[in-house]
Amino acid sequence: MTRALLAVAHGSRDPRSAATIRALTERVRATAPDLVVREAFLDLSEPSVPGALAGLHARGHRDVVVVPLLLGSAYHARVDLPALLERATAELPGLTVTTSAVLGTDPVLTGLATDRLLATGADPADPELGVLLAAVGSSHAPANDAVSRLAARWQAVHGCRVSAAFASAAAPDVPAALARLRAKGARRFAVASWFLAPGLLPDRVARLAGAGVAMAAPLGPDQRVADLVLTRYRETVAGALRSA
Repeated sequence: MTRALLAVAHGSRDPRSAATIRALTERVRATAPDLVVREAFLDLSEPSVPGALAGLHARGHRDVVVVPLLLGSAYHARVDLPALLERATAELPGLTVTTSAVLGTDPVLTGLATDRLLATGADPADPELGVLLAAVGSSHAPANDAVSRLAARWQAVHGCRVSAAFASAAAPDVPAALARLRAKGARRFAVASWFLAPGLLPDRVARLAGAGVAMAAPLGPDQRVADLVLTRYRETVAGALRSA
């Protein structure tokens, strides 16, 4: 059987999140109709990673490329997912699983996030605008640092004040980021969404930012995200062929 692509997202108690991932997977499938594409979730949503791999194995697939639908390389990418894959391959005879790089702060996604922000009506040329680049937050400092570096690049490119703001587990949180921007002279605010899908954490960010603050939509099932998923898949297949 041909290789299969398993797109793995975090999962959420909010059904909008899984629905968004399924819509993204469908867009990937439509873009590459000859490729077997499935989705799975690390937690809180179905199918699970082991369940999805078992389903592919039962259909005769023995070579699976996992593409983590993650915007940073933190615990889920570094620890949680590898452990699940190790257990699954031990239980499914003949199954080979290769994992791609995370989606990360790829320029494709940063451009999409900028478009989402502009769609709110926010004007980066506004001298009194402060932008919160809102992300999940992690106990893994390098993952947070990547978002902070992205915020600094946005500020350099667009000229407006930009601060990272984390929904959980990291500083600054949304109130602290707003205070930081106010101290730098910002009087109007907008939130740029570094989230792949809607859910409880983006809702928390919107609530903490307050009424009157424009909140950009998550990246969602955009064609550019689907294309990047396929790029990660193809990069991984090419690397596997070179090392064979």
